[in-house]
Amino acid sequence: MKIQRALISLSDKTGIVEFARGLAGLKIEILSTGGTAKLLRDAGVAVVEVGDYTGQPEILDGRLKTLHPKIHGGILAMRDNPRHLEELKTSGIGPIDLLAVNLYPFEQTIAQPGVSLEHAIENIDIGGPTMIRAAAKNWRDVAVVTDPADYQAVLEEIQRTGAVSGETKFRLARKVFILTARYDGAVANYLTGGREGKWPEAFNYQGRKIQELRYGENPHQKAAFYREAAPVGGGDEPCVATARQLHGKELSYNNIMDLDAALEAAKEFEETAAVIVKHATPCGVARGTVLRDVFKNARECDPTSAFGGIIALNAVVDAETAKEIGKDFYECVIAHGFEKEALDVLAAKKNIRLMELPGWKGWRRENRNASPHLRKVVGGLLVQDRDLAGVNVKEAKVVTKRRPTEAEFEALSFAWKVVKHVKSNAIVYAASDRTIGIGGGQVSRVDATKIGASKARSPMKGAVMASDAFFPFRDSIDEAAQAGITAVVQPGGSIKDAEVIQAADERGIAMVFTGVRHFRH
Repeated sequence: MKIQRALISLSDKTGIVEFARGLAGLKIEILSTGGTAKLLRDAGVAVVEVGDYTGQPEILDGRLKTLHPKIHGGILAMRDNPRHLEELKTSGIGPIDLLAVNLYPFEQTIAQPGVSLEHAIENIDIGGPTMIRAAAKNWRDVAVVTDPADYQAVLEEIQRTGAVSGETKFRLARKVFILTARYDGAVANYLTGGREGKWPEAFNYQGRKIQELRYGENPHQKAAFYREAAPVGGGDEPCVATARQLHGKELSYNNIMDLDAALEAAKEFEETAAVIVKHATPCGVARGTVLRDVFKNARECDPTSAFGGIIALNAVVDAETAKEIGKDFYECVIAHGFEKEALDVLAAKKNIRLMELPGWKGWRRENRNASPHLRKVVGGLLVQDRDLAGVNVKEAKVVTKRRPTEAEFEALSFAWKVVKHVKSNAIVYAASDRTIGIGGGQVSRVDATKIGASKARSPMKGAVMASDAFFPFRDSIDEAAQAGITAVVQPGGSIKDAEVIQAADERGIAMVFTGVRHFRH
């Protein structure tokens, strides 16, 4: 059906002048409202104000503009229904064949610090959702464009055929219901708890599918990967969902889980760092200045576990580092980027996946909102803040007779950044620039202590230890002391703290309490 009349009413006016000029050039009548109409007129595009078209000027400070039978009748009438067409004619209503409409910026409004409830409510769109839902319902007869990215393709289709194909109209209609679901969910989340810093009464979340995965954790499980449609904080946080794959087979479910774990651990460091993850927990972490050496130090923590693992590097990969990585098999590497020679070296390995994340460079956690952490359980959903708590270990409470040296504080700070990313019960042995042994995912803390020490390939004498939670007994301190550690960082808070501190004092070990626990189940 030929496009003869369009209605354009937008908050986000990106690209609309060019789109409207193209429509006007095809002799399509354009209806518009308020600021959009002014913008188009100033650009030399002929428009008819909606108020002039309906005979009802906008009222109530602009709250009522498009809610009128001449608008919604023109959108909802089914063109193959003779009774509908007769009623349009009787009522003096003309069909509206195309809408370019988007919504008040509610999500951006509530993201502003200190926004008032009144201001937020004024940015809840009424006319926009009503129009686009009506058009999407009647998609066989009306094309509805809500995304500026679709303007060019729609215009070219009209220029070729005078109409918009049914396939395109259905695709555009589906986008409408995705948009309105997200929009209404954001309003509900905000009004039922979000504005008070509480969790909403009904938690609304929307993700946009990035890809179908070959399978889930196991081959008999179906799976897909979704990206958050409207992350809290504006969606600028670097993440696996925004990374670009440069080489290799498509990512698997387990690849994505491990990439996320590696990336989150690597974000802890401002200096050059390397993280190697296996089964969603670090098996080697290091920091320094020369990337190749940093990677080698991370790998040397546990080369057996590192084989086939996932690497995160918070730097641009150079050729020397690429050659070092190429000596063994790894599933994935995610980095700020890859120099051309490095990419050539690694791309020669067919089974490695290379992920580039440029937005990562220069990103810092401080003063950033972060989307919540979600975990599905059967019949329910657990929602919590992400564990972004930062502690300055050098300012932590010293509970032993001996205070850590400056060198020990450096190592303790490093170990504390790592231990929060290791599965509980978690123990990390470290020097100031690398992990030496990691014991994670154990059902007792003393077992984690023993396993971490047994993993050590370099001397433990003079190393430090970090624990993600308190020590319930002194046994872990006694075990670690035998391995040669000289300082410990832990949250504290056990009823046996005095006994644990006494064990440290007996061994000449310095110990600090952070008061912050980092369970990772």
